Formats: sequence, C-alpha cells, structure tokens
Amino acid sequence: MNRMLLLLLLLVTSGIRAQDIIAPPRANGFTKPTTYDEITSFISSLDKNSGLVSTEIIARSVVGRNLYAVKFSSSGFGNDPSKTRILIFTQQHGNEQSGKEGALLLIADLLRPENRYLFKKLDIAVIPQMNPDGSEANRRRNGDTMDLNRNHLILTEPETIGLHHFFDRYLFDVTVDVHEYFPYGETWKKYGYRNNTDLLLGTTTNLNVSVKIRELSNREYIPFMNKYLPAHGVSDFIYSPGGPPEEDYIRHSTFDINDGRQSFGIQNTLSFIHEGLNGTDGFSDNLRHRAESQMYGMRGLIEFTYLNSSIIRKLIAAERKKMISDKTAAVAIQSEHLRTGKKLNLPLLSLSTGRDTIVIVNDYRPVVGSVYDVTKPSGYLIPTKYKELKSWIDRHGFINQTYLPEKGDIIERYEITTIDSIDFEGDKVVNPSCNITQMTALPDPEDYIYLPTAQLKGDMIVIALEPKSMLGLVTYREFAHLLSPSAPFPILRIIRK
Repeated sequence: MNRMLLLLLLLVTSGIRAQDIIAPPRANGFTKPTTYDEITSFISSLDKNSGLVSTEIIARSVVGRNLYAVKFSSSGFGNDPSKTRILIFTQQHGNEQSGKEGALLLIADLLRPENRYLFKKLDIAVIPQMNPDGSEANRRRNGDTMDLNRNHLILTEPETIGLHHFFDRYLFDVTVDVHEYFPYGETWKKYGYRNNTDLLLGTTTNLNVSVKIRELSNREYIPFMNKYLPAHGVSDFIYSPGGPPEEDYIRHSTFDINDGRQSFGIQNTLSFIHEGLNGTDGFSDNLRHRAESQMYGMRGLIEFTYLNSSIIRKLIAAERKKMISDKTAAVAIQSEHLRTGKKLNLPLLSLSTGRDTIVIVNDYRPVVGSVYDVTKPSGYLIPTKYKELKSWIDRHGFINQTYLPEKGDIIERYEITTIDSIDFEGDKVVNPSCNITQMTALPDPEDYIYLPTAQLKGDMIVIALEPKSMLGLVTYREFAHLLSPSAPFPILRIIRK
C-alpha cells in the first residue's frame, strides 16, 4: 500500500477531525498529480457525520470510473431556497491536472471550522474530476477519444450527460468550469513572447445570455477577482485567446454553447471559465503554485457569491423567468467577434529577456455582434422517425410531448435551396440558404414530437435546431444528414398565440 493510501486509511479509521483532513496534493508533497484511486480514498475519508458534507456519484466514465460530487450544505443540499447554489467542476481535459488538485485543496479547506460562515448563504458542489480516464493517461480526451468540452450540446458522453443531469436537479445559480492553458507551443516561441499569467478569467459571451447577467460578470465579478487574486499571490487577466498578436486577432473566447461555461450560461446562469497556467511538461511542473492558484480562483468565486448572494439569486430567478415567458424574443444564431477601436494591453513574458512586458494588441475584438437572428417559435415539431433526435432530446431531458394540434397553429417549414459555408472563429461551418413557408395543412400528430421553447433550455433548443445556426446540430457529423440541398428541412417550427 502506498504512503498516500495508508495516510487516508488512517484518517478514516482514527475519526480525525474535519479541520485536520489533509488533501491528497499536500499529502503527496505536490510531487505528482493525484491519482483516481487517491481521489476515491480521499472522498471516502470525508466526515459524512459533520452535518456539512455529502457525496454522490453523478456518472461513470467510459471505462467505468466514478465521477464524484462533493456537496456542502448546513441545511441539506438544495433544500433551502434562500441559499445560492454554486457548482464547481474541473478537469474536463485530462492533461490539465491543476484544476483537480485545486479542487481537492478546496474541499479540505471548506471543511475547516472558520469557513462554516459560507454555508449560511451558500450550497456548494465540487466535482474534482470530470475526466478520470483522460487524467490517468494525462491526455486531453476521454475514453471515447471525445473532447468533453466540445460535447455539451450533442451530449453523447456519460461524463457530460451526468454533469448536466446533476445541474438540472439543483438548477445552480453560479457555475465555474476549471481548465489549464498551455502557452509553450512553437507558434509562441517563434513570436518571442508567451502568456505567463497564473489564472485567466472568462465570462459568458453568447449574445442570448441575459445582458444583466453578462454585465454583472464583467462589471462586478472580474474587478473583484482582480483584487482578490493578487492579494493571495496569484496573477490574473481576462481570458483572451487567439494570437499571436498581429498574426491572429485576440478575442474573449468562443460564443459557442457546446462547452461547460456557455452551456450553463445559455440557461441564464452566472457562469465562468477559469484557465490556469499549465506546467512546461504538461504534467507536474510547478504543481504546488498551479494547484494553489486554482484553489484561490475557486475561493474567490465563492467569496464573491457569498458577498452578493441575494443579488445573484434574485437576478438569476428573474432572468430565467423572463426568458421562459418571452414569446417574441429574437435569438442570435450567427455571430461574429467585432473590433471597437480599442487596443488591448496584453501582459506577456519576453522569451529573450525573461521579463514580464506589455504587448499592445491592435487587432482586438472584444465584442460579439449578431449576424443573423430568428424569432423564437412556440416550439418545434420533431419527426418521430429521426430516432437520433429523440435520443438527443432524452439525453438533455427537454420537456416534450406528443403533438396535439391546437386551433390557430401556424406551421413553418424551411426549404433548403443551397448550402454554402460561413467563418466561425477560423473554422468553416455550413450556412444554408433557405426559404420559410407556411404549411397549408397541419401535419399528422402521430408523426411528430412537440418540443416547446418555453422552458429553461429554450434558447439552447432554438440555437440547436435552426438550420442556419452556426452553432446548431447540423454542424456536427452525427446530425449533418438533416441538411440536404433542394429538400425541406425535416424539423418544423410552430407558432401559437
């Protein structure tokens, strides 16, 4: 039995106090990332009788490893509607180890008596490892060679399905998806500079997320973290992928809804991504500082939520209610990153001098603008013969029912004329030309499922099912066959007064 497992066994059998629990990274001296078996032993060692912590298995990986959620509450998790609910999940990418290590440090920290004040206002769930199969091999993808952080719309993997079902049960107000970035590639070496910031902070950027939620993220959360993190020895900056400067534009991440941040943000959740600095070896290099930086990032999120708990909870509830009840909303399904004339002072490390410096970015595109909107229909009619669509509906748990025609139903159908392409953040995705017509006769109810948009995932449904959506199902291989030139689109729109 190795030293780590022996230590954890002693903790379990000795009835050790919660404040004395040692997280695996510290027990290992930060010499290596924590293994799956060590996580399992650590979670089994937690004091379930403390009245504060409970654990559950939210899914099993492709290979059969458990995905654990550690839930903290002083009143029974999810039972008190006056508490703001936070979901923290890490290591969707198996070769990004420090988020997992930081989450394990956080779990031990939250059990300390001096932190019990947090649970007067908060329920907190921590999933320390989303991709145990990838982690054990230190590779990005899961056991199906799927990138989990590109799977949140089609939702084919057990890990992402489990995460979303867990979210659906508790309808968290705040989420953070914890990652690492690797700035050591040849492109940046050739440029002569690289990013050296401990933690990059990303907010939601999809235009369909509530404006008020996006404003709270950018005007309140980011400035708070800009003060909180340096006070704990952690450098931070706004998440700004792209580049190198003058070779490629700099933006504030994707507006796609297929990742862990935007897939919850599109449900009007206060949702973030944290990107920590990876090690030069992509594994254990500088692990202590990386892990502690990630832990402070998570603690900062918790502290911000605690201080603004009532404001956040009321805002999320109001914006979700508004989204569900708004029957005439415009939904952006094609967008682009836009310049504003503003330049970005980007902090980088000079590879020639080894000193921190500022590079001025001229091609800076901080704003997302709409290219093409559609009016949200009352719902969609999904042909029952398309079993893959029914499976997708079931995986997401969308509200749906057998189609029951109502007087005054207007049924709209897209006629696809040609299929071109459109640029999406440097990639090409399909962009069909289509005409929309009203059907003169109602379709046979037995042939369709009715999928209403008046539900929490309503905007996600619109983005997914519109044929011109650059983020829609038709851009994925599994659903590309739905789009065919000179043929009607099989998914119908329904308008009800």
